[in-house]
Amino acid sequence: MQAEEKFTLETWPASPEKATLEAKNKFMGFWLFLGGETVLFASLFATYLALKDKVPTTEHALAKDLFDLPLVFVATMLLLTSSLTSVYAMFHMKNFNFKKMQIWLGVTVILGAAFLGVEIYEFSHYVHKFHHTFTSSAFGSAFYTLVGFHGGHVAFGLLWIVTLMVRNAKRGLSLYNAPKFYVASLYWHFIDVVWVFIFTVVYLMGLVG
Repeated sequence: MQAEEKFTLETWPASPEKATLEAKNKFMGFWLFLGGETVLFASLFATYLALKDKVPTTEHALAKDLFDLPLVFVATMLLLTSSLTSVYAMFHMKNFNFKKMQIWLGVTVILGAAFLGVEIYEFSHYVHKFHHTFTSSAFGSAFYTLVGFHGGHVAFGLLWIVTLMVRNAKRGLSLYNAPKFYVASLYWHFIDVVWVFIFTVVYLMGLVG
């Protein structure tokens, strides 16, 4: 650890996230984890598609009646922008600039938290205006499970990034923590990609009918 803390810009590896065997093992474990997550989300998407039109005859809260596309678009822009800021953070990590990496990760956290705030408001709006709840219909259960499960992943991603930022605030960059930051960034990109599918399959297809 002590030797790693003495790196300079000139001696910092071009790919610090893969410079050690431990780092490579982290990548392998992460991709295995991501494979399981992909299968899980695929199952939730399939369930949603099967149940999206399953509402009681007295229930008019179908997707096309519920969704507020401008609000969802704002949430989408927040999350996609946060993916871009995480790219900037990793750019500075590779250039051995810990301070700027922390700044851009902080921006990523703020944008991600704003996304969660918009999503919570969206859910509250559906419940109070349309009485669209988790138990109101099969559609409601499928919708809140899929979108809410993604929101839980966003919250976990934020906790992961904040923990890394706080834990390493006084340590700076090293070959020990660089892979951890990079893997957290990859996880954040995965969350963003899943949201693109949710935006398309749930919201856009829902509004089309």
